[in-house]
Amino acid sequence: MTAGIDWGMGRYERTAEQLLPAARLVVDRAAPGPGERVVDLGCGTGNAALLCAARGARVTGVDPAARLLEVAREQAAHSKLEAEFVPGDAGAIPVGDGEADVLVSVFAVIFAPDAEAAAAEMARVTAPSGRIVLSAWIPDGAISKTARLAREAITKALDIPPGPPPFAWHEHDALAGLLGPHGFDVSLEEHTIAFTGGSAREYLLAESDNHPMALAGRAVLEARGESDALFQRMLEVCEAENEDPDAFRVTSHYVIATAERR
Repeated sequence: MTAGIDWGMGRYERTAEQLLPAARLVVDRAAPGPGERVVDLGCGTGNAALLCAARGARVTGVDPAARLLEVAREQAAHSKLEAEFVPGDAGAIPVGDGEADVLVSVFAVIFAPDAEAAAAEMARVTAPSGRIVLSAWIPDGAISKTARLAREAITKALDIPPGPPPFAWHEHDALAGLLGPHGFDVSLEEHTIAFTGGSAREYLLAESDNHPMALAGRAVLEARGESDALFQRMLEVCEAENEDPDAFRVTSHYVIATAERR
C-alpha cells in the first residue's frame, strides 16, 4: 500500500511470518464470529484473513500485489479454508457499502498515501454496527530508525524534497480525529514484537535480499554507489540496540487500534 512499491517483489512471505503474532492479536481483538463478513485490507499473504476464515467468518482479502494474492490463495487451499482474495487498495476498496461487519488491517493501511481517503473508504465498507481493528508501528527502536535512514538516503539520492510527515496512525488523538467524523470511537492498546537473527549483519542482509521496500531502495542506491554506506549506518544502529549478546534481537512497539461505530 505504499505508493511506488511493488510488494510482490522479493519474498514478503518472510516478513509475514515475522508479523504473524501481531496478526493473531489483531484477529483476537476483532473477534470475528461465524458467518460475519470480514475484509482484510492489505492482506499480503493472508495472515489475518486465514485466521478469520478459521473462525468461520466470510473473508475477503484485498491487496494491490497480485503475487501475494496468489500466495494467499495457495495458503487457503492448503489449509482447506474458504476465503476470497481480490486486487485493490485502501483508496478504492473493492467492497460494497456497509458489507463488512469487521475490517482488519495488519501494518498495511498505515502505508496508504492518503490517510483521509483510506479512512473514508474503510468507513464506507464497514456496516453500521461494524468495527475496524488495525495495527500501527510506534516510530521508535532499531527497525524504525533503520527505515528512516533508508528513506532519507533515497530522498537525497533522488534529489527530491522530503514529503510531509506520515500520518500518526499510532496516536489516539490523530486516529480519533481521522475516524471520529465517520462515527467511530477509537481505543488503543500497546504491544511489542521481536525481530531476531543470528547477528545484526545476518538480519540486515536477509532483509536486504527479501523485503520489498529494501529491494526498491537498494535498486536506487546501488546505481549511485551509495548502498554499502547506508547498510553500514543501518548496521551500526542495529548493533547499538541489539538486546542479545549472543545473537540478534530488537524489540519494536506497536499499537492495536479498535474503532467501533457509535
